[in-house]
Amino acid sequence: MSRAHLSFILNAHLPFVRHPEYPRFLEEDWLFESISESYLPLLRMCNRLADDKVPYTFTVSLSPSLCTMLADPILAERYTQYLERHIELGEKEVARCKIEQPAFSDMAAFYLEAARTNFTDFVEHYKSNILEGFKDLEERGYLELVTTAATHAFLPLYKEYPSAINAQVEIGVQSFLTTFGHLPKGFWLPECGYYPGLEEVLRSHGISWFQTASQAMLLSPDKVANGVYRPVHCPNGVAAFPRDFNGTSLVWSNESGYPTDKIYREFYRDIGYDLPLGYIGPYIHEPQVRVFTGFKYWAITGKTDQKVPYDRIRAKKRTVEHARNFIYTLQKRADSLGPKLEEEPLFTLAFDAELFGHWWFEGVQWLEEVIRLIAAGDKGLAMTTPSRFLEREGERLQQVQPSFSSWGHGGYNAVWLDGANSWSYRHIHKAIERMEELASRFGDQMSLKQRFLNQAAREVLLAMASDWPFMMYNKSSAEYATKRVNDHLSNFNVVYSNMCKNAVNTEWLVKAEKRNTIFADIDYNIFNPER
Repeated sequence: MSRAHLSFILNAHLPFVRHPEYPRFLEEDWLFESISESYLPLLRMCNRLADDKVPYTFTVSLSPSLCTMLADPILAERYTQYLERHIELGEKEVARCKIEQPAFSDMAAFYLEAARTNFTDFVEHYKSNILEGFKDLEERGYLELVTTAATHAFLPLYKEYPSAINAQVEIGVQSFLTTFGHLPKGFWLPECGYYPGLEEVLRSHGISWFQTASQAMLLSPDKVANGVYRPVHCPNGVAAFPRDFNGTSLVWSNESGYPTDKIYREFYRDIGYDLPLGYIGPYIHEPQVRVFTGFKYWAITGKTDQKVPYDRIRAKKRTVEHARNFIYTLQKRADSLGPKLEEEPLFTLAFDAELFGHWWFEGVQWLEEVIRLIAAGDKGLAMTTPSRFLEREGERLQQVQPSFSSWGHGGYNAVWLDGANSWSYRHIHKAIERMEELASRFGDQMSLKQRFLNQAAREVLLAMASDWPFMMYNKSSAEYATKRVNDHLSNFNVVYSNMCKNAVNTEWLVKAEKRNTIFADIDYNIFNPER
């Protein structure tokens, strides 16, 4: 008999990065690294648990931009080539380490085997489209798949533009339907960004639930009976699942989270930066741009350049300890909450999917151990998904008005609106206004004009992606992020200036459509405020 439920929600998202005009493009590696280190390992974990008849269920949000890239033949071919390079590098590393650095031989062999396994799974098992793996797990009842905003826009910063909010939600739902063949019940709010009234847009598109930051409950104008330990119904009936900040912070804390343990693998120390260019040159980017290769041999050790070799066996034992600590902590909290809550608690544990395997190398092992411990049945915990929880207990939820909030630093807009990125919003807001103008003036166009206007809508949505302001704020690939915003706005202005002259730049349009293949069935009329 369970004393509490827990619901893992993993958000799998990357910005739309696709540059067929180049033979190789550095930022496309973001996708390839995530497939190799997070998505394929997570799929293998899920299938391994299923094969062992371990009962489990959790939620995965797959963003429209990520789904588009995962289904793209050009990117699939490039990922295959990426794996082939890593297999070749792995073979060289096994030979080199055997002679030069025997302490790293075990990890070199491990990386080589991982690359070969990824190649087999991707090419042979999934036929170069891992979305099929997620579909299969959903059909078998192990996963609940949900969607998010079209380009993962931070929605509170577009509250004054209802057409843009609606476009982000509607296209997110539409893309999910196209990809998975059914409508989603849940909606991942990008960055947990919520403002009162957003639930009305979600309900209009058939959404039953969404997740929020803890502050959405803690700062609510209503008295929230169960704090963050039970979902609530918004006044319009859509359910909000508040993230358990304390439970999540056991994992996702830069200062004390499990991934900071000095036994675990160091993320930033990579042979792509350590080895001579003459050796590593074929596996980095031209012209001699050093990048992560994924071959990392050092433990975190501490805040020093003097690292110790990574010990995979010790790290695996530590993941078991951390999994047990996680379960123990939730058990103790469930026990202490029992007398205070009217119903048994639900711990909503929301993470970026890429944390597991990519940022935290041991994360997939940890998650699997947690699931197996829960499945053992004597821990007083049971896994569920938001939709299953609503089916069981939805009628008993309290009605509450959540507060404006996010999971970013400070709980509000600070990450996505600061001195490094604020310049972009006045331009994006103006583009939205002009897109509304175009949709009103040139409603229901056909043929070339329709395609031209569709491309304009596509560029506006891409400019709205939350990834760009985050990179500017974080000073990580900020130059690329700035260029992307400027490029999308410039592309939009090409359409706007031409349509003001009632003209179409056909040559430009064909190139733009080939470059940005996302949202193939978009209808620009979605931006018509009178629609």
